[in-house]
Amino acid sequence: MKKEIHPKYHSDAKITCACGNVIETGSTVKEMKVEICSACHPFYTGKKKVLDATGRVDRFKKMTAKSAEKKTKLKAKGKTEKKAIKKEKTPARNASPL
Repeated sequence: MKKEIHPKYHSDAKITCACGNVIETGSTVKEMKVEICSACHPFYTGKKKVLDATGRVDRFKKMTAKSAEKKTKLKAKGKTEKKAIKKEKTPARNASPL
């Protein structure tokens, strides 16, 4: 094997999280900064954290509310009107394509 081709290993490397948690471990990098760790990650803490920079969650909630409104309106009208609407939309089965 060639000598001196491997990076230097630091047994006292420090990983610092944005939350302030410091983890000491071994690594080829002496110091490292991370945004999230096991002390602040929602999976490990059990806290829900929603990061919504583009408004996708709000858009989704609006769509579900709109869908729920449509369903309640259809239920209020009754099933007979629903069937009539379906019949209008579907083409005749025995009609000739010519």
